[in-house]
Amino acid sequence: MKKIIAFVLLFAFGFSSCEKDDICDANTPTTPRLVISFYDINIPSVKKKVTRLKVIGEGQTEGIVFNKTAIDETKYLTSGDSISIPLKPDADTVTYSFILNSGSTDATFINTDAIKFNYTRQNAYVSRACGFKTIFKLNTQAPFERQLPDADGPWMQVIEVKNANIERENETHLKVYF
Repeated sequence: MKKIIAFVLLFAFGFSSCEKDDICDANTPTTPRLVISFYDINIPSVKKKVTRLKVIGEGQTEGIVFNKTAIDETKYLTSGDSISIPLKPDADTVTYSFILNSGSTDATFINTDAIKFNYTRQNAYVSRACGFKTIFKLNTQAPFERQLPDADGPWMQVIEVKNANIERENETHLKVYF
């Protein structure tokens, strides 16, 4: 009997010294992306889907992947009414080209707007397993700068900051009317 009790105690002490696995849960919030929602310029309360939108970062050759299951150029295209794009956690600005109707056979339908986003960064500790995440805040004076549009003018007619604090991805940060 004493051997059984000793074994149970030894077994219990053995498990009590185990530590929780250092695995970052997939549901843990990490560095958030900038959420942009698109609206109809004629009816500002109605969301509007973009057509074959491709977003390319400055100095990049490939766009942001919106469709992970696609294997061709369509993985860089979206036709939704909202997108999420990453900001640079190691810089205070990032420039993106937003190409509407990308890949169209008629070049007159393709329209590109380039926008430089200005923000500040703050690192926040998440956990030992997940490390740090970066929280962004769009500058109050100049949250974005439009680059020179192509000859046909900007397709993004109005850009409005809805939430300058970029802490979560479940809210819209910018509204774009076109």
